Amino acid sequence: MCGRFVVAASGSELVGVLRVDLEGDHLPGPSFNVAPTDRVAIVLDSAKTEPPMRRLEAARWGLVPAWAKDPSIGAKAFNARSEEVEDKPMFRQALIKRRAVIPASGYYEWHTEGGVKTPYYVHPAEDSPLLFAGLYEWWKDASKADDDPTRWLLSFTIMTRQATGELGSIHDRMPLFIDDDYADVWLDPTTENVRDLLDATIDAAPPLVDGLSMREVGTAVGNVRNNGPELIAPAR
Repeated sequence: MCGRFVVAASGSELVGVLRVDLEGDHLPGPSFNVAPTDRVAIVLDSAKTEPPMRRLEAARWGLVPAWAKDPSIGAKAFNARSEEVEDKPMFRQALIKRRAVIPASGYYEWHTEGGVKTPYYVHPAEDSPLLFAGLYEWWKDASKADDDPTRWLLSFTIMTRQATGELGSIHDRMPLFIDDDYADVWLDPTTENVRDLLDATIDAAPPLVDGLSMREVGTAVGNVRNNGPELIAPAR
């Protein structure tokens, strides 16, 4: 986890109570089968302004650190284990200053038993955004001109933790969920006690599981070429 998720809304409909100040250009539309390297909208607080400006920006799933030679490294960095993130050069600096919230409608998880993988769709019981705690980075393509709008790549990773409650019966990992009220604290780039912040986010996550529902869905979701609301329909 987390390797696929659903974003069934777009723009301001997506972010709910997060009070975005600025929506970026070319935001991706809805997708029922978001996979690593796909682009989705994420929320971040830009430290370039005082106070920080909250932005909704298109970003590629799979974090590409500033020091990377090329963006291909991000294909394997779509998740960051919350227990290890401080010790990983890939994620350490982003944790300190570049934290993000990824709004979604739900996500997929596969339960494996007897060599058979069964997909499940996990989503809020109520029609509200599901918020993942994440990290983001900006990567500069030195091969492109300074005035090339594609010179900068915004990418992100979704943080994960040990699964709790009923979700633990499907898989031993789950996304690090974040509460609406705690999102402001998580996004604030001026926070200094990052270890305490991370611990508090992890501790606050289990109660959010109680508000989630899950159902078995069809195997078509396993193919990234399939994309439509039928993917989240009950398998039977």
